Amino acid sequence: MINRDEYLLEIKEEKRLRKALRRLLENYFNEKQEKVRLDEEKLRHIIRTFILEDISADVATQQPQRTTGINVLETLLKNIIAIVEDGYKELTTSKEQRDSFRAHILNAVENSLKPINVDLKAEKSQEEELEEEVEFDIDVEEEKFIPAREQDEEEAPEEEDEETFASIGGMNVTGRNFASITFNKIENQILDAYESLGDEEDRSIFEDYLLTNLKLYFDRFEEELQPTVPEPESPDYNPEKDAEIDAGELSL
Repeated sequence: MINRDEYLLEIKEEKRLRKALRRLLENYFNEKQEKVRLDEEKLRHIIRTFILEDISADVATQQPQRTTGINVLETLLKNIIAIVEDGYKELTTSKEQRDSFRAHILNAVENSLKPINVDLKAEKSQEEELEEEVEFDIDVEEEKFIPAREQDEEEAPEEEDEETFASIGGMNVTGRNFASITFNKIENQILDAYESLGDEEDRSIFEDYLLTNLKLYFDRFEEELQPTVPEPESPDYNPEKDAEIDAGELSL
């Protein structure tokens, strides 16, 4: 007759061996899965890098590098990208914050250039009208009139300041607030650079490639912020279930 203690010892030993074998198999499959995951991640990273380099190369080859607009833009980007990066990378709670930041910055940049475009087009239109105008009359009497009473003075129309930084509905508020702070730091530099360009071609190239480059840099910032991929789940690895099985085997 088998001694009860010997029987329990055999059960424990068998359980220990079975558990050790299970762990060896789990480690083997986990290491194999981890290697596959790392290889996939490495491949995806290489592909993303190639895509970004490809896009940057395409933009670079398409850019008329010798135009004044591109030269001015290059100088501007060197001054503002670090500021934009700092604001973007502070938003680490969620991607929704960063998406909001990105959308508000791009929208504000575009809005800030619109009034200048309107003014420049108006000036050009006035110049063309003056060139085409052959005869014009001047009311000499009215020109000599000097207003001496308040009711005779013409009130100059008040100029309304256009809001360049506008909130986008439905987007994260924190991202919007950070974008507003960041845009206040770079707005004057953008406007000064843009207003320095008098040719329509330079202005068009500057605006187009400014927005394109900001989008490309936002893509790179997001890539650099991506966390380490979490450990994959293994259907055969369940510590709680193993403990229950072991307890059941010992219950005689």
